[in-house]
Amino acid sequence: MAASSEELEAVVECYRAAARANTATPARRGNVVVLDRSTAGDCLVSGDLHGNLPNLEAILANAALDTYPRRHLVLQEVCHGGPCFADGGCRSFEMLERVAALKVRYPERVHFLLSNHELAELTDYPIMKSKRLLNLAFRQGLHQAYGADADRVRDAYCEFIRTCPLAVRASDAFITHSLPEQLDRRTYDRGVFDRPYESRDLREHGAIFQLVWGRDHRTDNAHAFATVVGARVLIHGHEPFHHGVGTPNDTQVILDCTGDEACCVLLPVGESLSHAEVLERVFRLR
Repeated sequence: MAASSEELEAVVECYRAAARANTATPARRGNVVVLDRSTAGDCLVSGDLHGNLPNLEAILANAALDTYPRRHLVLQEVCHGGPCFADGGCRSFEMLERVAALKVRYPERVHFLLSNHELAELTDYPIMKSKRLLNLAFRQGLHQAYGADADRVRDAYCEFIRTCPLAVRASDAFITHSLPEQLDRRTYDRGVFDRPYESRDLREHGAIFQLVWGRDHRTDNAHAFATVVGARVLIHGHEPFHHGVGTPNDTQVILDCTGDEACCVLLPVGESLSHAEVLERVFRLR
């Protein structure tokens, strides 16, 4: 059954309000949210969720944002995955709605990073997994929920996604969904972190596309990206790890929240942490 007109309007307005909150985030500098002791006490960083609602609930329980008013929460990649409608339509759009509502409720402290699956929804870039076109399944789910008004909801969530930050900086840690490839062999348009998104950035081979789709975890590439962004430690999602965390080199920490062994990290803000010290703060959700 399609949503009522009241439910539809509430979802559309929530996305619009979340988009406004993204652009008005006080700690945002260009496309980077910069946390320091004046704005934050600590920051809980999670990995990819892909529609896993129990893990999102566990993240929120661990974050306890109402209990810790100086805690920030970083979320990423919720689209494509999790439960489906009987016709196969993906219901992960419901988690995207949940994230937008969290941004509205905690506009200064919840930060949803632009990730490759959300970028794919924004640009209609096809993603195939297990012979299933994920974008199509997502759109089927949206139509199952909203019927003829699905395009209005899509326009609203695209507005939200288009305003999401690319990164969060917490002291010496730089948090992005992933990192561009072969930076030790070529240059990268660092200006994308500072200017408004341009259509060329979002397309294949554009600066944002490179940032969220890259899988080059060589040590030299990680060191090169850390130099570009001025970081000591890089924290990402994007890469699946059965045990919830991966350390492909001495610079990256990769978090995965899609499975039973999902992991997050709680970072103190204002402290300089080494790669090993960040790893010590990684914990299992449940």
